[in-house]
Amino acid sequence: MIDKKDKDLEQAQCAEQPISTENEGLGEIRISSDVVTIIASNAATQVKGVASLTGGIGGNLSQVLGRKSPFKGLKVEVTDNREVNIDLHIIVEYGVRIPDVAWRLQEAIKQSVETMTGLNVNEINIHVQGVSFEKESKKEEKASEETALEESTEEEPNTVENEKDEK
Repeated sequence: MIDKKDKDLEQAQCAEQPISTENEGLGEIRISSDVVTIIASNAATQVKGVASLTGGIGGNLSQVLGRKSPFKGLKVEVTDNREVNIDLHIIVEYGVRIPDVAWRLQEAIKQSVETMTGLNVNEINIHVQGVSFEKESKKEEKASEETALEESTEEEPNTVENEKDEK
């Protein structure tokens, strides 16, 4: 058990190390793995059908190790040959076709990370952890509020017209 904790701690520390690339003798370009995480997180939250990112096993491990990550549900690993592996834990919106959402997520994240960093994305594993009903209930609430607003404006007399009629 101690060996596993040491290994997990080592992996967590490796995640903070910057990714280096060389630019043909002009110097070194260093990209933090946190930057890759930010890019992937932003791309993921833009995909229609994703309700939220959720803490997976990696998120729980970070809490045990005393490290707090603002990117719960997202684990980025960069290999020695500059390939990126991503594990993403999500909650989907109710009513979406889950495989379609997962494929769109993979494409969006791959494109964003490769375009912005020049790194190759090797794999993106999507872990669907739950389904959210919030969007549906919010739509229903909004519709009922709009209906109530329309009904209240129809019932209210127009006071400006009443004043003109009296004069």
